[in-house]
Formats: sequence, structure tokens, C-alpha cells
Amino acid sequence: MPIFTVGAAGTTTSSSYEIANSLRFNAVGSDKSLKRTNGSAGNQQTMTFSFWVKRSIVAEDFGGGGLFGCGTADGDELNLTFRSNVIDLRWEMTDGTQGDFRTNRKFRDMSAWYHIVLALDSTQSTNSNRIRLYVNGVEETDFAEAAYPNQNLNFKINGTVEQEIGRFIRSDKSLVGYLAEFVFIDGQQLTPSSFGEFDDDNNWIPKDVSDLTFGSNGYHLDFEDSSSLGNDVSGNNNDWTLNNISATDQSVDTPTNNYATLNPLTTNNSSYTFASGALDATSSTSWLGSVGTIGLSAGKWYWEAKYISGNFGIGIGKVGTSATETKNLSSANNGYISKYADGYEYFKNFSNSNKLNNNSSTSYGSVPSANDIMMVAFDADNGTIWVGKQGTWYGSATQSEIEAGTTTNSMYSSITMDDFFLPSASIENGQLTFNFGSPPYSITSGNSDGNGHGNFEYAVPSGYYALNSKNLAQFG
Repeated sequence: MPIFTVGAAGTTTSSSYEIANSLRFNAVGSDKSLKRTNGSAGNQQTMTFSFWVKRSIVAEDFGGGGLFGCGTADGDELNLTFRSNVIDLRWEMTDGTQGDFRTNRKFRDMSAWYHIVLALDSTQSTNSNRIRLYVNGVEETDFAEAAYPNQNLNFKINGTVEQEIGRFIRSDKSLVGYLAEFVFIDGQQLTPSSFGEFDDDNNWIPKDVSDLTFGSNGYHLDFEDSSSLGNDVSGNNNDWTLNNISATDQSVDTPTNNYATLNPLTTNNSSYTFASGALDATSSTSWLGSVGTIGLSAGKWYWEAKYISGNFGIGIGKVGTSATETKNLSSANNGYISKYADGYEYFKNFSNSNKLNNNSSTSYGSVPSANDIMMVAFDADNGTIWVGKQGTWYGSATQSEIEAGTTTNSMYSSITMDDFFLPSASIENGQLTFNFGSPPYSITSGNSDGNGHGNFEYAVPSGYYALNSKNLAQFG
């Protein structure tokens, strides 16, 4: 079960060039995208795409995987997508010309940011040079399908047909995940070195692209302006129109500061679904569970979750001796994290408000109402966890007690820290939406941690931090 740690493939821990924002694409079956139609055609034979993507769902076929598409009718289109977790480039032309270019390698790490470069040049005499695909600075060479285009083919991409980012053209197959630093170069077939580089630890990290020559239809979308998320900052003003995207879809989860989400790989039950960049979890049946993508064995951490409906448990669960248990939480009913000895949760079950560990419950706290914000403070240094609601900590705990590192009035203490613990989400016929610092819903107050990271509804206890790669490198 992939768990995000500092230096993991496809993620970054430090970079001289910081990416401030990404764009979150929310749900399976949604129609969310950025749209644009060029006023005039550019170079339709030579071009380069560069972007970073973080996936939030494991899906078969094309569901949840749309990256880019263009065209006007079935049989006259081009799409770049995750198809059954591989990267797939497909095109069809009205003259019957078509192709399918698909990797063998699967991209299933839901905690990782992947950098993808697709460089096209149909004028090349060698067919394998007409499509070049790179992931994290390394060229892909092993393909399930490799139907290269005919020499001098004019792709649909840079013509005057409608283009969409984050969606399989003319379908409900929008991306479920995040996109960052989306760049298109009109008229050049570039290599990854134009967009990134390897650091001293051999991690692939982004570079400043502002000095590149973008070409007439080229663009650079950095998603930094929440009032204009389709703004092109290349200097060309090739702006994009938002399609069912709002300011709350802007995220601070980026390749240079990777935030925790829930991990769909801990779930193998179709009744437990994810949306909003794997921050929203819904169970349409009896108790099912999942855990987050960042494992914690040291440091002090804070997160929130909005209660939407149904019954739920929220807290922590361990990965290690119970890794098999954790992985199979959603394979059967009663898959809540706190049924195990290494699961510690606040538990709302109908009108009951309890704390639960090892399937043993004690009355605790109060029952939340719909849209209440739950708070979790986890002190991994001292093996202690607190849970609260709407700015008030349960068990008569105070902010000063939590900040002082005491165990007084905590939900659980003396937790044995012999392996990684992760945020937990146990749900029965209901829904929770998590905020690890990059909320998918509007925040009315706005509070960050001591490092200036995160956007929370309530004050972060001093010495506690949001779950992201920068904080993990410093305190984890």
C-alpha cells in the first residue's frame, strides 16, 4: 500500500522554484474542465505539453482519467487520458486516420505528483521520434500500443476545434485529481529539461518556465488567480473558460508541497467512493473505512473534517502489524478502523457519541450536526490524540493542555508509536469531507499552522502542523 514519504517517486521535498497552486478536479461522472477554441490554427505538427498531475482514484477504462481532449465529433478527436491506470493517447481523424499510443506501466500511486511531458513532431522521418512521452524526467519506452502517426500528420490539438483540459472530450470522463503548471508549447518538440531537473537526491523537481518561447497558441496555466483560474501567464493571454469550476477548486496541494489526502488504494469496495481530490469519502452501505496518504511516526499534527451525513469514525489507524487489516477495511461490513487494537477514533453512531479502540467504546463528546467541523490533534511524539467539534475540544480538553504536550483530558494516550499511524475515515451510510490544509469547501475564518501552511476553520494548536511534505520533512 503506497504511503507518501519524503522523497517518494513523483513527489518533491524542496525546489528553488515553488509551485503555489494546483486545480482540483472533483468527482467521477462530473463535467468539469477548462475550455478554449483557438482563433486561428498554430503549428499542428510540432508541439509539447508539460504538466504535473496527482491522481485521486483508481478506475478502469477511462473513468476519472481525462487529462486533455480536443475535437468536435466522434471519430474526429484526440484525447490524452489515464485509461485503466496507464497513460493513453488516442486520435481519430475524419479521413479514417487513427492511432493508440499506450504505456504498459501503470500509474497507481495516489500520493504522488507525476510530471508528464508529451512532445509531438510528425515531421520526423523516424516514426518513434514523432511521439515522445516522459514521466518524471525519464522517457517511456515500453508500450502496450505504439501506433505512431503518419509523417507530417496534422493533429487536431492546435487547430480551431474546441479543446478541454481535465476532461475526455465531449464526455463525463473528467479527471479525478489535481493538475498543476499546465504548459503548452506551440511549434517546438522539447525535452523534460525545459520544465524540470533532478535534484541532489535524484528527485525530479520543477523549473521556472517563464523564459520559454511558447509560440502563438502556447500558454502557461499556473492556477494562482482564484478569480481567474483559466488565466494564461505566458504573455500570450490565451486564457481558458471555466466549465463547472469554482474558486474552491483551487488548491495549495502542489508538486513542491504535497498534502495528505485519503488513499483509495486502501479500499476495494465500490460502495465506498471518493471525490474532491480524495478528500471527500462516502459509504453507501454499512461500516467501511480508509486511511490517509501520509504516515506519521513523529511530530504533532492537526486536521479537520466536515461532517455531512450518516455515522462515522475519525482518528488514526496504524500501518505495520495490521497493514493487511487496514488494506481490507472496505472488503466487508464493519470495516471501521477502531475495531482493531491500533485504531483510535471518535465514533458517531446514530444518537451515540463515543470513543472507540479495539472495538471497545466509551461515551465521549457530543453528537455533531450536519456541516459541523470536526478537529483532530495528534501528538505522535507522546502517543496522544484529541478530537473536538466546532472549536471546542471533547473531554473538557483545552487548547493550552494540547499545546503543553500533556495527556490531560485527551481522547487516548499511551499509544505505542512503533510504526506509522495515518488519519482514518470510517463511515456508515454517510459522508465526510476532510481538510488536511487544502480544503475543498469554503472556510469562513482561515487559520494556518506555525509555518504558514494550511487553511483551517479553527486555530491550529501551537506546535502542531498541517500534513504536507514540507512539514513532514521538518518534523516527521
